[in-house]
Amino acid sequence: MIPLCRLWLIVVLWLLCGAGWGEPGSRAGADPAVLDRPNIFFIVSDDQHWGDFAFMGHPHLRTPHLDRLARESLLYRRGYVPSSLCCPSLASLITGRFPHEHRIVGNDPPGSDRLARNTPEGQRLFRDGREAMNRHLAAWPTLPALLAPDGYRSLQTGKWWQGDFSRGGFTAGMTRGERHGDDGLAIGRETLEPIETFIDACQGEGSPFFVWYAPMLPHDPHDPPTELVDHYCVVAPSPHVARYWGNVERFDRTVGQLLDLLEARGLTETTLVVFVTDNGWIQSPDHPRYAPRSKRSPYEGGVRTPIMLRQPGRIAPGACDVPVSSLDIVPTVLAACGVAAPAGLPGVDLLDPAAVAARPAVFGECFTHTLVDLDDPAASLLWRWTVRGDWKLVVPERLLATDPRLDVEGAALDDDSRAWLESGSPRLFDLATDSGENRDMAAEHPDVVAELRTTLDAWWTPGRLPPGARTP
Repeated sequence: MIPLCRLWLIVVLWLLCGAGWGEPGSRAGADPAVLDRPNIFFIVSDDQHWGDFAFMGHPHLRTPHLDRLARESLLYRRGYVPSSLCCPSLASLITGRFPHEHRIVGNDPPGSDRLARNTPEGQRLFRDGREAMNRHLAAWPTLPALLAPDGYRSLQTGKWWQGDFSRGGFTAGMTRGERHGDDGLAIGRETLEPIETFIDACQGEGSPFFVWYAPMLPHDPHDPPTELVDHYCVVAPSPHVARYWGNVERFDRTVGQLLDLLEARGLTETTLVVFVTDNGWIQSPDHPRYAPRSKRSPYEGGVRTPIMLRQPGRIAPGACDVPVSSLDIVPTVLAACGVAAPAGLPGVDLLDPAAVAARPAVFGECFTHTLVDLDDPAASLLWRWTVRGDWKLVVPERLLATDPRLDVEGAALDDDSRAWLESGSPRLFDLATDSGENRDMAAEHPDVVAELRTTLDAWWTPGRLPPGARTP
């Protein structure tokens, strides 16, 4: 028998998500043989704000294909990534583990910002550091590696940081091993042909497939077709914003092509399409870079993302405002494929409303762009945060003024972030009334701060630094 408190949570979750959310794993009206081993298709947006979609209410952006996907999906409007930077976020997406677990907490290894990379010594140091990061990933089972024993073939395209595609467990791929993804970055920007060829080959063999589509879009360079820039210049506050918006629509067009590809091959009902962004982005109107409170920050503009799951005949469309995590995607996919999940995964099955309702909060962590220490995540930690319902607590962890290793990193932060880190004071936000996180309510609700801090510390309390390392 389900306890009354748990039953109440399930009912509330069902009401929040709308009556359109059917029973998880429901196969009514679908051929069971078709659903036993669904194909898996990941669509991973790169550097896009959670609200920069028409279906999320943006007043100017045209995203008709993503809007269609949202209408046909179970849409979690309040998804979160565990870290607001590309490399650690993608490593978490493929493993289902927090950055502090797999230890890929930044984009680059130590030393890369302090020693010119174009010198022989700098190149060697950088290569050795990246190889160490690759080995950290190899210590954890990845999603394609977990699916392989059940006959799945897998394709990597787009962003991929951790060496050759095969090191992530993919059976095919585009990336040879350079930073960002080398040849893989042609996907979406120049071609979709590798995906089409791969899917056709899998169909010919009768193999289920997993596709990782992570184009460098709308990521800069923001160089969309001129007609898109001209369209958005009429309504955008600056040409920089117009070019970013143009890249968002450019990305949307590729999503439409891929959905059409699945439909043309009769694969729509047999394919679980998953959408998520790697981290947020707020385009600065004054220059080509991102504005504060977006990428690399613990604010919603850096860590929030819509998450979509579509498989007609199996997943009833609907929308939900309960906070969930991109770490939930690995256990969700494994459950959908009937594959046993590794022990200790922190995520839950998003198609199991009881599991979603039972989780008290979601968590995340933000680190320096360049690692301070390859093996100690705590050495690079800047913020930890948790979201429970509409409350969000963010705890700064690094006193920049007393840690000379972070001079370069600290200089890259905006003034408010530097002051916040140096104050060491937690900030509490009520996202229901303050979605822009402009009002710190920690002094008004010390009880909520204490309760969420206890939950946050139970999740992960950073360990001590290695012997000889400086402490703040």
